[in-house]
Amino acid sequence: MADGSTKLEMTSSARRTALLGAMFLMATSAIGPGFITQTTVFTAQLGAAFAFAILASILIDIAVQMNVWRVIGVSGLRAQELGNRVIPGVGYFLAGLVFLGGVVFNIGNIAGTGLGANAMLGVDPKIGGAVSAFVAILIFLSKRAGMALDRIVVMLGAVMILLMIYVAIVAAPPLGEALKNTFLPEQVDFLIITTLVGGTVGGYITYAGAHRMLDSGATGVEHVRQITRSSVIGIIVTGVMRVLLFLAILGVVAGGTVLSSDNMAAEAFGAAAGEIGMRMFGIVLWAAAITSVIGASFTSVSFITSSKTAERKRNLITVVFIAFCATMYLFLGQAPQQLLIFAGAFNGLILPVGFGVLLWVAWRRRDLMNGYDYPKWLLIVGVVTWLLTLFLGWNSVLGLAQLWSA
Repeated sequence: MADGSTKLEMTSSARRTALLGAMFLMATSAIGPGFITQTTVFTAQLGAAFAFAILASILIDIAVQMNVWRVIGVSGLRAQELGNRVIPGVGYFLAGLVFLGGVVFNIGNIAGTGLGANAMLGVDPKIGGAVSAFVAILIFLSKRAGMALDRIVVMLGAVMILLMIYVAIVAAPPLGEALKNTFLPEQVDFLIITTLVGGTVGGYITYAGAHRMLDSGATGVEHVRQITRSSVIGIIVTGVMRVLLFLAILGVVAGGTVLSSDNMAAEAFGAAAGEIGMRMFGIVLWAAAITSVIGASFTSVSFITSSKTAERKRNLITVVFIAFCATMYLFLGQAPQQLLIFAGAFNGLILPVGFGVLLWVAWRRRDLMNGYDYPKWLLIVGVVTWLLTLFLGWNSVLGLAQLWSA
């Protein structure tokens, strides 16, 4: 009897760890090199008015992730499996988009680890990127890869938040002005809001946490409350990081510093906290990039495997995926910034397709939802948000066209 109780307790503990890992995997996948660059550039452009864009993007992110997590969590099926159940072949199409986008984005993420290692330790970016990719490979080669993944993304997420709290305090931003502009902005830029949304719930990022949640076993109608809470907390973690980074940059800009270098984020950290600020920037960028490498790799492979695929086999495929992306980064010889721009533009194409499939399942396919009566208010919020993702997707097409012709 005692053994059975212990086993149940361990299973419950493992499930909580996996759910926590799922939340942070979603959050840290969104907090990548592009996230840091975007936040810095937009804060320099809009100043305190950027606070409203952050609030709007967080609300939209919550609307997307609550729907994505609930449909995938209640059905117990991955996004591509649901797609194939709705229209045969749609799931494969979605899987192809996510996987290809994951490859492109992961090259950018590995490039980000190289830039982070350079700022942190002064090493050559290509060497830093190669070593970082090897670190990610070791995680998936671990005998308990799932637990290692969960613990590492939680730890690095916490490190990023703590460092950002320090830099935000040192930068001494005008909190009153930021709070006022959160609700009564002096300037509103809709394009910036849509860019933020695409960067935090676009492409593979949309499904990173939800697919990891399936591995935790917290699926089915009976876990709806747990699923909803986890999705919202994950987005809030992303939002907290965005707010802290915004306040740190705002403090520097409001203090009279003009950010004009090619690496504005590093310049801002240096202006706020001197040499130690530069090193902290390196740590934050590296942590953001390596967790995005982990998230992109895990999620991309989850789209080309099934729930029946043995964990060891899935991990080995993930190792090959990371090694391929690292090799591409080392031999492409392109500027990391260019890769990140291309990856961000391509990512925005994926959201309307996958999100649309999930909303259709919620609306018309109760058989896939185990008879669950999907909340109408959540569906309406999802549809309104989906219309916005169509606009995001169109912007992504234009962005790709411009980049290709450059």
